[in-house]
Amino acid sequence: MMTSSSRNLVSLRFASTTSYKENLAHLIELINRCDDNDIIVAPEVCLTDYDYDNFQEAIAFTNGAIKELLIHVKNRVLILTVIEKRSDGIFNVAKVLHNNKVLYNQPKANLFKFGDEHRYFESGNDSDIVLFEVDGIHMGIMICFELRFKKLWQQLEGADIISVPSRWGLLRTQNFSSLTNALAIMNQCYVIASDSSNDDFTGKSGIINPFGHEIRNGEREIETMPYDNKEIKAMRRYMQVGIDD
Repeated sequence: MMTSSSRNLVSLRFASTTSYKENLAHLIELINRCDDNDIIVAPEVCLTDYDYDNFQEAIAFTNGAIKELLIHVKNRVLILTVIEKRSDGIFNVAKVLHNNKVLYNQPKANLFKFGDEHRYFESGNDSDIVLFEVDGIHMGIMICFELRFKKLWQQLEGADIISVPSRWGLLRTQNFSSLTNALAIMNQCYVIASDSSNDDFTGKSGIINPFGHEIRNGEREIETMPYDNKEIKAMRRYMQVGIDD
């Protein structure tokens, strides 16, 4: 097992096309460019986009895509969301892939009604937005619009890393930057934000450390920052706001 101190955090920034197979191949190419124990966050539904006009095809693509991604992820950690059909409906589900397994699933609980998500998806439960652990690192996920719900920030208090896979509207670019920065500062943790670079979205992928220092991808598809648990502990001891280190 790799130690947490030897990991890099990775935010991806790329555009989805109308070809699901091309999107999958491109994501795999980006994964293979990362180090073998990196923690990688991809944009929300990056394999298919929402593609409501071909919704059943998007749903059908998911299972095979996950199996293929697991072959390439290996010891890395990949966090992404996919469109998934379950017995109780269709959900936008965050998945955490690592060591040939899907370690964690989290359906999107807060759907973006301005984008008609509520017409196509069932919503998950806020209570299921919780911390989970990968190799001793405490992680949490907020899917895009969920970033706006302040109670969820508190539910993820104590996280070492919070990932935010997104398709965040271009008109609200400053909101995305401000909220992801504030989340890292308030929860004294790393935030990995990954947003689509399709025309209607911000493309403001980036990584913010527990002190609030940000690096954004700019035009780069891959941005990295070393993960250092000592930074989290130091910040929580220096600026004591009630978060255990």
